[in-house]
Amino acid sequence: MSIMVPSTTPALITSGHQALDSALHQLGQAADQLGLDDGLRTMLATPRRSMTVSVPVRREDGRLDVVQGFHVQHNVSRGPAKGGLRFHPGADVHETTALAMWMTWKCALAGIPYGGAEGGVAVDPARLTDRELERLTRRYVNEILPLIGPEKDIPVADVGTDERTMTWVRDAYNLNTGYPVSGEPMAPDGSSGRADATARGVRIAVLAALGRAPAGTTVAVQGFGKVGAPLAQFLAEAGCKVVAVSDATGAVHSGGGLDIARLRAWTAESGGVAGYRHADALARDDLFELDVDVLIPAALEGAITEANAPRVRARLVVEGANGPVTPQADEILHAGGTTVVPDILANAGEVIVSHLEWVQSLQPCSWSPGEVELKLSDLMRGAFSEVTSLAADRGLTLRQAAHVIAVGRVAEAHQVRGLCH
Repeated sequence: MSIMVPSTTPALITSGHQALDSALHQLGQAADQLGLDDGLRTMLATPRRSMTVSVPVRREDGRLDVVQGFHVQHNVSRGPAKGGLRFHPGADVHETTALAMWMTWKCALAGIPYGGAEGGVAVDPARLTDRELERLTRRYVNEILPLIGPEKDIPVADVGTDERTMTWVRDAYNLNTGYPVSGEPMAPDGSSGRADATARGVRIAVLAALGRAPAGTTVAVQGFGKVGAPLAQFLAEAGCKVVAVSDATGAVHSGGGLDIARLRAWTAESGGVAGYRHADALARDDLFELDVDVLIPAALEGAITEANAPRVRARLVVEGANGPVTPQADEILHAGGTTVVPDILANAGEVIVSHLEWVQSLQPCSWSPGEVELKLSDLMRGAFSEVTSLAADRGLTLRQAAHVIAVGRVAEAHQVRGLCH
């Protein structure tokens, strides 16, 4: 059953955006399995709050540019909103809504008391100087200030943002309120393991999904950035053979396995994998067709579609990015015998560690790197076990099972609290 959304909901008007279409399709499948009525379906499909803002930024040459910013709170029935802040030229309100919705399900599946949110600014941070980027970040925070805070909405880094960006967010927020937000560097009160938490979580998901010793497992990683690069390193250290990676500049391949540490040093100097002399150049799209055991799309949404899914040869696809496999591609991969570990399960590491950071700030206390890793592993493995068990019991894919669990928990929270919430 398709989900009908009120025409007055700005974020969902003329929803041709692929990410939002995918998110609504996944919600619809879960709602069918759960037998949710039309009213509850519509409530779960509709963001609680959406804001579009104009963000002026003064350029170094004196010009004043104005870019569009967005902030969406999808659902807060299970706790304060949590979500990323994305700086990317393709950011729009539809993508932001989809990412906020996926974050709602991700938090519910992991069993942490957050709802989903997302922020976005339609800008290429690489085209801004450091001072321009800082001015833009601070102005964006000022525009969305009524929505954010440690007890209602906690932004964290996403595509195009990092710990430095979140330090500016924190400072801009503190100047107005005096309360902390998540995602700042370790000094003074960040959480150990925060920067590479998503990659650590994906590693846990990959190793759990393999169901065997990882030694010799061949892996291709699409997106050698803040998630893909440390993830490739972690998998290589676990015994996997990472044979190919790609980023915005190109792709490289080595049948004997890439030296990930050496490649990361190269990309830090050159700005990308292109030109790396110790591996063969590869067309970026060809990475999806390699004969590998595990394929990890860890860049942006919509990477595997109905056009290239028939050529995917990996038996296991683990989503390091949000929404990298479209619903049509999902069906093709499933029919071909490929297992997909969904994003709301595989890349939940960041929001889990962010939750631990929040708890530390509230108490206040701190945990050692080993304690953070253990807590992350326990939550990830617990969620993986629940999903695989339900999938086996009901004959569902892992994505369908994950959404049934997550959507069911959010729907229950709505029903317990009443429609006014």
